[in-house]
Amino acid sequence: MKSERARLTRLYGGLLVLAGVLLMGVVYLLVSETLYANVMSAVVPTFPLEGQSAQYAPALRADSLAETAVVDSANTKTMQEVTTAAGDAALSQLLTVSGISLGAYSALSVALAWWMAGRVLRPVGVITARARRLSGSNLHERLALKAPPGELKELADTFDGMLDRIEELVSSRQRFAANAAHELRTPLAVQRAAAEIGLADDPTPEKVARIRAKLIDTAAGSEQLIEGLLLLAVSDEGLHRRERVALDETGAAVTEALAADAKARSITVELTTRPVTVVGDAVLLDHLVHNLVANALRHNHPGGRVRVDVGPDGLEVVNTGPVIAPEAVPLLFEPFRRARARLHAPGEGAGLGLSIVASIARAHGGEATARANPEGGLTARVSLPRRI
Repeated sequence: MKSERARLTRLYGGLLVLAGVLLMGVVYLLVSETLYANVMSAVVPTFPLEGQSAQYAPALRADSLAETAVVDSANTKTMQEVTTAAGDAALSQLLTVSGISLGAYSALSVALAWWMAGRVLRPVGVITARARRLSGSNLHERLALKAPPGELKELADTFDGMLDRIEELVSSRQRFAANAAHELRTPLAVQRAAAEIGLADDPTPEKVARIRAKLIDTAAGSEQLIEGLLLLAVSDEGLHRRERVALDETGAAVTEALAADAKARSITVELTTRPVTVVGDAVLLDHLVHNLVANALRHNHPGGRVRVDVGPDGLEVVNTGPVIAPEAVPLLFEPFRRARARLHAPGEGAGLGLSIVASIARAHGGEATARANPEGGLTARVSLPRRI
């Protein structure tokens, strides 16, 4: 900031000194244009007219002299010499005084420019000092710059807004890491307990079979969780390929693939499609639709309904199920967040479904939203930029 202050000082000081030099030059030119004429007008009355005594000369006006009297050649020459000498002396004195004044003005201008630059850059110093103190442990602090409205105030407010987003992102990542560690540790603990306790004594074939089935089921859940984490990471990175995807065909294919699961749960699935094409990653879009429909089937009750609507307005999935508090709906898009506490039951899921949906929607320039149905269940909607 010191170098910037020096640059601003040179700029402000140079402009002020230049203004002083220009002003002095204009004053000198204006004075020199009329100085000799004014001196002549003051000198002429001091010289006597021909045929009159010198004592009456001062009482005569200069303009009447030209009409009523003629000054002799000796007096004319003397007047010119006196006028020139007086004018030169006055201009010399003017230059001397102006030079001294310009020097003092220049020194004052540089000091004033240094002070002005410091005042202008003071908010920048405050922003820099506070930004240097920020770290992962105090991201909650803000600049909160107290300054009049202006560019620097707007910069500080923008910086505070950026810190809000960074804090939210870091907090989300920390929660994600903690939840992922917890989710991965649970199946590992189950596997270890099954191996240490279930096989501690001489196991019977039936017991070995049960332990084997338990280990396989736990490993499948861990594999599903890891695949979900990898998919979430891939979608967070954005799109690596783009192609035209018929979203209505994707919706029909996913619904057909999950028909057996819906039948096993005694859930009725209603599908409504209208032709719509989007540009994006076909694999990710397939996961998006699959996660929405699978989530609607999983969090439902026997004999419930699921309505899937694909059209120009996007994708909408409505399901019946338990009543969800409206304030809890936004939290469902965070990783490992569930409407109900996890029971570690088969087919429960890892709690990544809606977070993956939101991430894929963002990667495609869209948005995923949801609202709780008054009679129970959820209405999830994904809007995507449409390409015909």
